[in-house]
Amino acid sequence: MEWMTIKVLVAEHAGFCGGVKRAVTMAMEAAGPGVYSFGDLVHNDLVNSALADRGVQSLGTESVTDSRIIIRSHGIHRKQREQFIADHNTIVDCVCPKVSKIYDIVAAHYTQGYQIIIFGDADHPEVQSINSYADDQGIIIGGDMDVSRVVLQKSILVSQTTNIEEKFEILANLLKKILNDDILVYNTICSATRLRQLATAELAKQVDVMLVLGGKKSSNTRKLYDIASKYCDTVYLLESIDDFKFNIKNFVKIGITAGASTPSSVIEEAVSRMEKFDNNEMMEAIENSFKRIRRGEVVEGEVLFVNDSEVMVNIGYRSDGIISREELSNDPDVKPEDLFKPGDSINVFIMKMDDGDGNVVLSYKRVESLKVWDEVEALFNNKENVTVTVKSVVKGGLTADLKGLNAFIPASHASVRFQRDLSKYVGQEFVCEIIDFDKFKRKIVLSRKNVEAVEQETKRKEVYENLHEGDVITGTVQRLTNFGAFVDVGGVDGLIHISELSWNRVKHPSDVVEPGQEVEVEVLSLDEEKNRIALGLKQTTKKPWDVFKETAGIGDVVEGKVVNILDFGAFVRLDSGVDGLLHVSQISKEHVEKPSDKLAIGDAVTVKITDIDEENKKISLSIKALTEDSEPEEAKEEVKPVVQDKPRKPRKKPQPKVEYTEATEESNINTGLADLLGGLKLDDMDDTEESTEE
Repeated sequence: MEWMTIKVLVAEHAGFCGGVKRAVTMAMEAAGPGVYSFGDLVHNDLVNSALADRGVQSLGTESVTDSRIIIRSHGIHRKQREQFIADHNTIVDCVCPKVSKIYDIVAAHYTQGYQIIIFGDADHPEVQSINSYADDQGIIIGGDMDVSRVVLQKSILVSQTTNIEEKFEILANLLKKILNDDILVYNTICSATRLRQLATAELAKQVDVMLVLGGKKSSNTRKLYDIASKYCDTVYLLESIDDFKFNIKNFVKIGITAGASTPSSVIEEAVSRMEKFDNNEMMEAIENSFKRIRRGEVVEGEVLFVNDSEVMVNIGYRSDGIISREELSNDPDVKPEDLFKPGDSINVFIMKMDDGDGNVVLSYKRVESLKVWDEVEALFNNKENVTVTVKSVVKGGLTADLKGLNAFIPASHASVRFQRDLSKYVGQEFVCEIIDFDKFKRKIVLSRKNVEAVEQETKRKEVYENLHEGDVITGTVQRLTNFGAFVDVGGVDGLIHISELSWNRVKHPSDVVEPGQEVEVEVLSLDEEKNRIALGLKQTTKKPWDVFKETAGIGDVVEGKVVNILDFGAFVRLDSGVDGLLHVSQISKEHVEKPSDKLAIGDAVTVKITDIDEENKKISLSIKALTEDSEPEEAKEEVKPVVQDKPRKPRKKPQPKVEYTEATEESNINTGLADLLGGLKLDDMDDTEESTEE
């Protein structure tokens, strides 16, 4: 293979900007033992390591006094600076002058009531320091252009110094429309940044490979990488040339640019290393660097770039590898940028050696799957239970997700109880036992029933240890049968027999309780050997007769419902739960032949209690008495005459003889009349009157 001469081109504007150069110079002069740096001076590990070598210590949350503190080029929060000064420290102010100018703009307009809008990365120290001059009240807008927090008032717009100018202009135009041009736009993007970005774009159009040198945490270096990627297919982000891997087939033109925090020495070394290779040396270096790979192997690689549809990975082979979106994860909605970023080290599965375009076809999810199969195998061998999520109902059972793998739960192992409808389990989490496993056949069979059985046995023992006859406990109705209701009392089912549901007669348990209902019950009996618990519901309530005696008495008017009808009357259930007899003669003032002529089962009636037989617990009721009570007094006193066919002939009574004397004629007459009247009976008086009338 014949190699062409390599050309190395360096961007016109690359490396230290004026602000960073000033900061590095000041920091190096101030460096020494006992000197502190608050945060990294710049986003370049080489520069920060050099300061550390000179004795500069990194300052975190701890406080220091009477010391020298280097303030990083991106700036710090205003309150932090004021605290350093209050603690009698000497400040070595390495803040970029362009950043300090933004402080002045923000502070001046904030005091005048302007809404402060900052375009930049909310997590970047420069943006945080700018916002501190607006008392942290500024609205920070990132690359997503989310303007939802902007309100309609006079505003100013400033930018992080390392932003891309094209994006800044888009945001400015958008805000002008929203705020009706009531906004002052300050383009605070550093001119050096703009020149560096323009130079990078122009160079990327001319070369086969772009090397972007700078710290991976550096915002402006990342932006240079993004710009270069728009115009060049192969771009590497490197902290130094030592990170470069020779895995590109043809080196014809190599372009080099560098971030604002990258020392010139790093750029010079990169150029030197590229230029010193002649054709033979380069070919030998490339060939020696290639790995020997095979289909089906798992190899380690470094992420080169990420877009919406794929991830490119350097696997140390003559060709790079491609992971399609489908091979990243089992989640179809996953976004590649949410999983990886350039520089990440990952393991990949080799699916094909060539996709037709010279790239190796890779899979990430298969590597993860292989790891999981090993993990599940270990769980199976150690007889450990697993937690799964039920995905769907299939013929014969359920499918479940076990760490991203498909597993099967037979219908007979879904629960200790027979389940006719398995669809209710979809979406639920189960703790299961692995009852069958075959890694080569990709087969996993689970049982929820076995786990439930163990849990139930443990609960059963606890319940029988803690329960005693006569205890009143709370349970949940599980299911109903014709003969009673089964209630869960702490993981074990007890039975409320139909006769123990209510003090009144119950036709079916559903008349009293329903599945899912919480009830308070009394433990009637326990039989651990037969696993039987007898419960009573009615025992936790007062007897209806006792309630009736407390709340009602003879003469009370009460409400009730007809529950039974016989030939001689109707039985009415009162609110207290007792039944009273409404005799046929007490249903109406009118003659009633049969109770069913006037009443039907279920009818609500108002009745009067006319008698209570406490000894036999019997209650007499009347509707007729209510109608009589409601009649006017005149109607009650009116007596209807009795009409007879023939008047009864009065019976004559012998009249007593009265003897008179002259001397006492008047008194004798009175005395004789009194004696006469006193000796007569009521019937005799009536007869006498009738006789007189006759």
